[in-house]
Amino acid sequence: MEPVVKGKNYLGINSLGRIGKLMLWNQLVNRNFDGVVVNLGREVGKRPEDVIGALESDSTYGRLDHFVYGHSGKKVECKVVDPTNFVFDIDGMYVKVLTKERNPKNIPWAKEGVQIVVDCTGQFLDPTTDVESAKGSLRGHLAGGAKKVVASAPFKIKDSAKKMPNDSIMMVYGINHMDFDPLKHHVVSAASCTTTGLAHMIKPLLENPATSNILTASMSTVHAATNTQSVLDTIPSMGASDLRKTRSVFNNIILSTTGAAKALDSILPQIQEIGFMADSVRIPTTTVSLITLNLTFYSEVDDKGNATINREVINNIYKDAASGAQRDMVVFSEKQNVSSDLVGYRAATVIEGHETHTRTGFIRLPVESLAKYGVQASSEISIPVTHLKVFGWYDNEYGSYVNFLTKLVNHINLSLR
Repeated sequence: MEPVVKGKNYLGINSLGRIGKLMLWNQLVNRNFDGVVVNLGREVGKRPEDVIGALESDSTYGRLDHFVYGHSGKKVECKVVDPTNFVFDIDGMYVKVLTKERNPKNIPWAKEGVQIVVDCTGQFLDPTTDVESAKGSLRGHLAGGAKKVVASAPFKIKDSAKKMPNDSIMMVYGINHMDFDPLKHHVVSAASCTTTGLAHMIKPLLENPATSNILTASMSTVHAATNTQSVLDTIPSMGASDLRKTRSVFNNIILSTTGAAKALDSILPQIQEIGFMADSVRIPTTTVSLITLNLTFYSEVDDKGNATINREVINNIYKDAASGAQRDMVVFSEKQNVSSDLVGYRAATVIEGHETHTRTGFIRLPVESLAKYGVQASSEISIPVTHLKVFGWYDNEYGSYVNFLTKLVNHINLSLR
């Protein structure tokens, strides 16, 4: 296999954590690029073959052979092409691993033939941070020669006085990816796994006239463990705000926070008008999480006093989305699923239609209360309000998030041609 070839288009991946590794695996299936250049920024193992060992199998998704070829029996061939420069041939695809630089601005992306970098470190999330920052910056990848950089996590602007730069945008594929402007946007966030699932759950409701008038919204995600948690109990680092993440991931159900609702404001601006609450409950599983979405609507009632928003209406909205505009992104299921059924399942969210529930009640406003607001009435007014609870599964590692991150990166790549 030849080294970097002029005119070839390689994908850059910064870090081989959970998302970085699965992005590389996904490229072996999709082949959207001519090869992949991975930056680790540190020496790896004792020999180049140790990198291959780390890439050939996964504790959650199994062997790379099965990931790429199913159970056909075909093997993924992995060869060391250049042991000095950590160049590999993985199933016929060029893969190079860089081990020298940790600061994005010093990574020689242009030299390596990389135009788009996916930063999977989780360390560089503030699009306002200057390239010359001592700790590094997301923009450093641009200084290193990349044309576009995509963060595999939501932006976090540390200084509340600063606004989102004009060249930066947060996107979820299938929701607002068409807002990407290749002449304007150079720094992109692919939001988070939970935001991806949540956005696809709420989009069909916002687009349907019967359910677009949302009064209140909240969500909880029952979320699989991540590498931000401790294997065993540890002492919190200085300044740590969430002390529960230092408790053993093996032995606990852990209440935590999520920025999904805040990120959703950027993805679906209509949500800004709704008071959206969100939280997370971490559980001891390796992947697949579950969103519980709770919404209240103003609901019409028919001449028999029945609410026009009910379980059947909601499930039909999702069925229509799954067969229409969000086909292959939203899946509607009437099976009684458990989390392991969805490992590797490629969809932003799988609606658990069997568990959709609605209840309608009435807000009663007495004459005296109405008078305070200048409303003249001879009797109290009853306003029907419907509460909805709907569940959506999502494989927070590969099936939902990495799959949609890959789609977003490919959309950006096609826009550069």
